[in-house]
Formats: sequence, C-alpha cells, structure tokens
Amino acid sequence: MTRWNTLLFDLDGTLIDTNDLIISSYEHVLTYYAPDQYSRDDIISWIGVPLADNFSSISSNPSQVEQMIDTYQSHNLANHETLVREYDGVYDTIKKLYERGYSLGIVTTKRREAAVKGADMLGLLPFFSAFVTVDDVENPKPHPEPLQIAMTQLNARPEETIMIGDSQFDIMAGKNAGVHTAGVEWTIKGASFLKNYEPDWMLTRMSDLLDIVGEPEE
Repeated sequence: MTRWNTLLFDLDGTLIDTNDLIISSYEHVLTYYAPDQYSRDDIISWIGVPLADNFSSISSNPSQVEQMIDTYQSHNLANHETLVREYDGVYDTIKKLYERGYSLGIVTTKRREAAVKGADMLGLLPFFSAFVTVDDVENPKPHPEPLQIAMTQLNARPEETIMIGDSQFDIMAGKNAGVHTAGVEWTIKGASFLKNYEPDWMLTRMSDLLDIVGEPEE
C-alpha cells in the first residue's frame, strides 16, 4: 500500500476562495484595456493561466501587457482583505496533516507577493515548507517544473506525492510530473469539467484527503 508523505496544493480556488477577487481584478483591467469585449465566462476560463499569457492574448504590445499586469496586481493586492474567503474545513485539514508529519507545499501560477499575502491572511503560511510561484519557474503549470521544484525542496519522490487543485492545469501538471492527482469539487470551473481530466480522486471537501492518505478524522 502506498504511503503518501507529500501533498502539493494549488492556492487560488483550492486552499483559499479568491474567485471574486480574481474576477474583479480582471474586470478592473478590462475596463481600461478591452471594455465590453470579454465575459465572466471568458475570465473563468483564464483562471489557472499566468497573467502574462492571458493579457498577451488581448494585446500584442509587450509594454501594454506589463501595464495590464501591474493594474491587475495593484487591484488584487488592494482588495485581498475584502474579497478573499475561507473554504470550510481547509484550515483544520491542513493543520492536521502538518501536525501528523506530512510534507506540504504550495504550487501556484500566482505571483509571489499576492500568493504569500493570501496564504498568510488565512493563517496557512506556517504549514508549508515549499512555496513555488510563477516567479520561481521558467515553465508554469501544466509543465511539471513547478512540481519538480517543490518536490526537490521537500526531498519528495513522485510516487509518494499527490497534487491537489481546482484547475485542469493542476491535474495536467501532476500527470506530467508523475504524481497522483486530486481535483476539488468546489472548483469554479465545475466538478464535471475537472473530472474530464481524470484526476485520481475528486474531493467533495478537503478533509477527504485524510481518508486518502490513511489518517482517521478525529
């Protein structure tokens, strides 16, 4: 029987509810740079993709893309306190896994400043020994590089690692890195959408992880 000892998590939409914050930040940018051209569904489809990639699809001007990223980041950072929410059961589950000796890492396509702020705001930061952001890699998810960096930092082996996320890019990155994968049913993209990418498990709540790794809930 496999003994899982390393758990890697996406951040936005998986550990913390930043959906309203992300959508608001994109809408703020689009108001200035592409008014009335993109819908909420378009924005949802961008979640999990680096900002530079999404904004490059809107503008072919590199300097304007950087301006769009700066506008997004400014709005995002300024509105964390009002728009970021907890997911039920996440903090307690992560705390239990940490206390029971699991190696925990965050692997996100978010930039470091905003990612650290979100995780710290909800008290999650002390539990994670690896924290890999888009600023730390050449190739973001679905490339395996971010997961490989996290596993190196945690001295982990792929066969003992699970990647947990709310996006198809999390599942694809996990498969590309040779680890097992778990999707979360609270994804804004819809559970049925995520199931199409065939994660090994779908979590209805974060505490389902305790059953998967063989830790009883107390």
